[in-house]
Amino acid sequence: MRLLLTSAGVNNPAIHGALVGLLGKPIAESNALCIPTAGYGSSYGPAGPWRFIRGADLGWKSVGVLELTALPSIDRERWVQWVREADVLLVNGGDALYLCHWMRESGLAGLLPELPETVYVGFSAGSMVLTPRVGRQFADWKSSAGDDRTLGTVDFSIFPHLGHPDLPEHTMAAAERWAAEIAGPAYAIDDDTAIKVTDGTLEVVSEGRWRRFAPAR
Repeated sequence: MRLLLTSAGVNNPAIHGALVGLLGKPIAESNALCIPTAGYGSSYGPAGPWRFIRGADLGWKSVGVLELTALPSIDRERWVQWVREADVLLVNGGDALYLCHWMRESGLAGLLPELPETVYVGFSAGSMVLTPRVGRQFADWKSSAGDDRTLGTVDFSIFPHLGHPDLPEHTMAAAERWAAEIAGPAYAIDDDTAIKVTDGTLEVVSEGRWRRFAPAR
């Protein structure tokens, strides 16, 4: 897949340009699927998924909603076709461990490696779910494994919403403590920053503030 891992979505010209570049065609010619599932695992309530879906419309040719908790009750060939026909998957924030559980349970996690041309845009937890670990700070939902491991599609972890005025605990000092616990490659990114990954090549796209943390030796 082509990855655009964001803290708060496509909210500035630099990230927008990166998205169009990954798509290889205009947004108006592209079909999107919104995945709101992570929002239901968070404490924000049912308004969160609606805000995500409403805010994710950038002028797409079409926008659909794929709720992962429903997929086990739907014929697999049916929903797999929906995913394969999408140019981009827009994956909501919320609780990364809850999202990880349902990506595996639904079968979507196993399908992702078969989608080399599809663009995956993560929003906060939607980005974190592709990392190896989220850290205890973000492990609110308790997985059956009892730890903070996620899908490990990429080899680095993400601390989102750096310096957000409504999240006073998301300071650089907090990110440093988090990175020391992660003990692997990691990035702290603010809401004006994204990490683009294509064919194993990583690029930080930013109009804001970010920091890379090297692995602990």
